[in-house]
Amino acid sequence: MIGIDLGTTHVRVFIKGRGIVLREPAVIAVGKGGKDIKAVGTDAYNMIGRTPGSIQAVRPMADGVIADYSLTEKMLRAFVGKVLRGPSRFLRPNIMVCVPSGITEVEKRAVLQAVNELNAKKSFIIEEPIAAAIGAGINIADPVGSMVVDIGGGTTDVAIISLGGIVVSDSVKVAGNILDDDIVRYVRRKENLLIGDRTAEEVKRTIGSAMLLPGEENISKEISGRDLINGMPRSITLTTEDVISALSSSLSKMADSVRKVLEKGPPELISDVVERGIVLTGGGAMLRNLDIYLQKLTHIPVMVAENPQDCVVIGTGKALDSADVLESANANRQLQYY
Repeated sequence: MIGIDLGTTHVRVFIKGRGIVLREPAVIAVGKGGKDIKAVGTDAYNMIGRTPGSIQAVRPMADGVIADYSLTEKMLRAFVGKVLRGPSRFLRPNIMVCVPSGITEVEKRAVLQAVNELNAKKSFIIEEPIAAAIGAGINIADPVGSMVVDIGGGTTDVAIISLGGIVVSDSVKVAGNILDDDIVRYVRRKENLLIGDRTAEEVKRTIGSAMLLPGEENISKEISGRDLINGMPRSITLTTEDVISALSSSLSKMADSVRKVLEKGPPELISDVVERGIVLTGGGAMLRNLDIYLQKLTHIPVMVAENPQDCVVIGTGKALDSADVLESANANRQLQYY
């Protein structure tokens, strides 16, 4: 049994009995025409911004859904080929893949079709908030309200879960990639300097923060890019306060999504959430002080799950053992198989 977190920025694969066997960027490098595969994963990611005209390094996923079906299928086939070696490559495994809670039925079927191309015995899909909750150690079958905020690369999924199902949810296309874009735009607007996505991601990871707490240091980092006035290379120094300014609008949209779900939730479940707190999962949850930022806005305890970036893939793998719970909650919404 295989669980796949088919994310916008990363693909993670979980195999029952072996744990997480693959964590690689969701990038594929192809020759002109898209037929000749040059590299996938980390090797392809290292080519971004450095390829000649005959090679293109692309992300076939966008906003949590398939943007290029053919390249997604090729990328998945390459990743599964990496983890299924020897006699196991002839097996037809059950495969479960997670999807954002807000995608359409057409988009779900596109994901399933790509998975079926891998010669799966049976293909399942599960919504990201459910998978994230399972991976974070939440017993989703309990008759109490649990709230999860999963911040991936393309979407932020917010949900209140009870009795194995999603009671109320919201999904916004504001997540890790948008935060990187915010930094690129901020530097361009303020400094007339063009930087790449990888530089922006590094800035976010090293000096980024949702807010500065009293007594915290305003960290700085030197970055380089192309001057938009004279076209020459130039270096500048960014600070944590700069990054906070750059991210403020997008973080506000995330907070609005959390508020919306809290406003829609039944009073009894909201009472449970107030008592149990909100759990943050996904790579975006690692932004410094994001938990405190959301806690100040909601007045509800907020905590980051252990190993947040892997919660979804761990939960996706484990969910294959919990299919009966999910199907009894609402088969058409929480778990589908073909």
